[in-house]
Amino acid sequence: MTYQVLARKWRPRTFETLVGQEHVVRALTHALTGGRLHHAYLFTGTRGVGKTTLARILAKSLNCESGVTATPCGVCSACTEIDAGRFVDLLEVDAATNTQVDEMRQLLENAVYAPTRGRFKVYVIDEVHMLSKSAFNAMLKTLEEPPDHVKFILATTDPQKIPVTVLSRCLQFNLKQMTPPLIAAHLARLLEAEAISAEPAALNLLARSAAGSMRDALSLLDQAIAHGAGKVEEALVRDMLGTVDLDYLFSILDALLADDVTGMLRVAGDMAARSLSFSAALQELASLMTRLQVAQFAPRAVAEDLPERARLLDLAERLDPEYVQLAYQIAVTGRNELHLAPDEQDGFTMTLLRLYAFRPAATGEAQPRGSSAPAGKGNRTGQSGGAPSLPPPAAAYQATVSDAVLPPHVAEPTAQTKVPPPVDAEAKSSAATARPVQLSPASAEKSPDWHTLLAALKLGGMARELGQHCELRSLTGDRVVLCLSPTHRHLQIKAAQDKLQQALSEHLGCPTRLSIELDEVSGETPADTAQRQRQERQEHAVEVIEQDPFVRAAIDMFDATLIESSIQPV
Repeated sequence: MTYQVLARKWRPRTFETLVGQEHVVRALTHALTGGRLHHAYLFTGTRGVGKTTLARILAKSLNCESGVTATPCGVCSACTEIDAGRFVDLLEVDAATNTQVDEMRQLLENAVYAPTRGRFKVYVIDEVHMLSKSAFNAMLKTLEEPPDHVKFILATTDPQKIPVTVLSRCLQFNLKQMTPPLIAAHLARLLEAEAISAEPAALNLLARSAAGSMRDALSLLDQAIAHGAGKVEEALVRDMLGTVDLDYLFSILDALLADDVTGMLRVAGDMAARSLSFSAALQELASLMTRLQVAQFAPRAVAEDLPERARLLDLAERLDPEYVQLAYQIAVTGRNELHLAPDEQDGFTMTLLRLYAFRPAATGEAQPRGSSAPAGKGNRTGQSGGAPSLPPPAAAYQATVSDAVLPPHVAEPTAQTKVPPPVDAEAKSSAATARPVQLSPASAEKSPDWHTLLAALKLGGMARELGQHCELRSLTGDRVVLCLSPTHRHLQIKAAQDKLQQALSEHLGCPTRLSIELDEVSGETPADTAQRQRQERQEHAVEVIEQDPFVRAAIDMFDATLIESSIQPV
């Protein structure tokens, strides 16, 4: 007996075995049970989601010898012939090859005759959007008022191309794309029935590669079984699909955190040696960044049975949330620009170097080459473990004057003005970071200063973000009570609290119990202070630029407008 592909062998025969389209099945089941049968149905959806399968099941329900039912018997002559594709009263038409009006007229001429074997004559027109305008016009009258024994079932992947006059005559059902977990679970059931061993991770790869299509998933599964000589293993499936092992991406991020750019490039070289798709690698990297951000803000949303869960949560703790956002944009942009690179490997390498160039810098790290600040006086983030930012511009501030062309008698400045930050903000900032005070529980109880205490803690990531939005309520003995505004309740995750409590214990020199109360803060939190200082620096910068003689001359001469949003303090 010849081999039958899985997509045909396991095609659903009843509504109960159809996967992922419960909303459509419910509506059709109720209609069949209640006898409320429409004369025309339209099934829309992407390829491989069950449009033709639903049409055949509906045809069986209408023509089953046991009567019109939502549960056709599957053993009568009508059911078996429909399953075999030889039922005389089920006419399946491919509109892609029968687009002209003559074919449609010939088809509809036979609609007036009674069915030969069944209860209804069912017309299934696949890819109906491919019909010509004349063919649509020819079928309108019959579609609106067909004989009682005729049912139309239309299927399309592009409903926008169907005339509104046709849509208004049909009951329309939009079939959803299958989710990867749903596809993987269905593949597992089929392989169990086929007595074929498979690794769950391999099925997850196949499900993701199917992009929502169950038929594509079954075709890929057939290929995987042949590729693995009867076994479906993750390594073999990755090799077949050319997908990127997550170990490569985790190695890249580990090297990034270790400040090892050579290690990152070594991983890229290993991927090139295996002829892996760099476009797929950047797609996987963007997907990984999405999961990392979810793990940072909603760790309980990470599935317990996820194979890479431990590594995901570890990286979520070590990477700043702001940098994860930036890394996601870099990966997506790098993938979009891959076709512009000299070759894919060069484009992928430059994307990795971009990730490295904009990584968060440690406190005290030397400034990048070309920076005007002395080494050891700061870093690209301005704080340990802070959010990454772009390298400092060549000038301290940039001001835009609308379409101004300077005449010869207006001297152009030789260098853009560098404006120091306001003295009070600078003094406060340096006092908070340069002279951290070692507090004991007793002294903190008398004069609690959460700004100073937090600045002395070696924190980064979510723990630091949590601390910045808190206010110190009390520090008595070994107990520290903080207050967090309810608007920032999303920061109150257990991992961040544990890290903050550990840092407090190490700094205070005794085991500390941390409690965080959700309540409106009465004073200014470190985050509020930082925001206020940024605003003061911005206002000071705008004031200095407005008073600059060159800028004033340009504004007065050309009636120009100063764009304050283009002024950026260093």
